[in-house]
Amino acid sequence: MGIFKKKKVAVGSKKPWYREWSEAMFVAIILALIIRTFLFQAFKIPSGSMLDTLLIGDHLLVNKFIYGTHIPYVSDDKYLKIRDPERGDVIVFEFPGDEGKSYFQKRDFIKRVIGLPGDTIEVKAKHVYVNGEPFTIPAEKHKDADMIPAVASPRDFTGPIKVPADSYFVMGDNRDYSFDSRFWGFVHISKIKGLAFIKYWSWNSKGDLLHKIRFNRIGRTID
Repeated sequence: MGIFKKKKVAVGSKKPWYREWSEAMFVAIILALIIRTFLFQAFKIPSGSMLDTLLIGDHLLVNKFIYGTHIPYVSDDKYLKIRDPERGDVIVFEFPGDEGKSYFQKRDFIKRVIGLPGDTIEVKAKHVYVNGEPFTIPAEKHKDADMIPAVASPRDFTGPIKVPADSYFVMGDNRDYSFDSRFWGFVHISKIKGLAFIKYWSWNSKGDLLHKIRFNRIGRTID
């Protein structure tokens, strides 16, 4: 009767808990950076320039790939573009007036696209005209009855001005209280970060404890 020896099977030793935790964190951070850079990014509304479409304290998700993505610190060129910005899109962009500032000094603005490349824009007595035709949207609001003359401010009287190639004319929905293209000019396509498309959270810092969370705004798309 033969004698059989049991074959020993080597079993790998378990990784220390801190190594498993650090590896998981590393993978999570890499995935988060990829998603934030190329797919989606979260933004918070700090001002009332887009009232009543967006309220102070609304938190948004922005689609970063619909207009094409670019490789940070390498090129401003856009890749894998699905479509160009369209009139009526609510976009997040790097404020053109911050050109030349450091990364930590640059600000993100959110406005609605009104003028496309090649369009002629004019504002007369608060009314917007695109290529000579009146342009109104249900979202626009006028909360100040006063009319400011053109010599004092471009708020109520602007243009006519032609939108340059690869650039866009943007305005806030809260027309009388928005610092937008009427004041500082156009947004180049390279400065656009993406299309704001959904409100995932909304917090009213001035409300009472029972009404700080605006449940009726959570999960609503942005029109």
